[in-house]
Amino acid sequence: MSEVPEIDVRGILEVLESASQQHTRGTREWNAFEAAAFCLLYVQHLGKLKEFAHYYRERLDPDFKIKVERDFATRAEAESWLKSGDAEDGVQLRIDGKGFLVVRLPGRLTLMNNPLPEELGTDDSED
Repeated sequence: MSEVPEIDVRGILEVLESASQQHTRGTREWNAFEAAAFCLLYVQHLGKLKEFAHYYRERLDPDFKIKVERDFATRAEAESWLKSGDAEDGVQLRIDGKGFLVVRLPGRLTLMNNPLPEELGTDDSED
């Protein structure tokens, strides 16, 4: 893997601001640029830029593989496992051949669709 890329918050925010000005305030595109800026500011506010840089580097690495940590035949089985207390935020699952990610919401864990590489026509997952 390459070195952790520098996250130039000010430079990124300038680019986002410039790009957002190409769109009318309130449009889908403008809102997306605004949300991206706030996401970056939030990561900075939490003091997590170093961790984000590591995550970013990991995802850019051509050798990166998605690791499916649990397989379930049905959504009901996966939901039951979520309620068991064994689930953790960020765990990649496969349910009936489709990818899902365990995500923490306020007060609970839930499943979010997260297609696996084989679902998208690429096969860079790790089983």
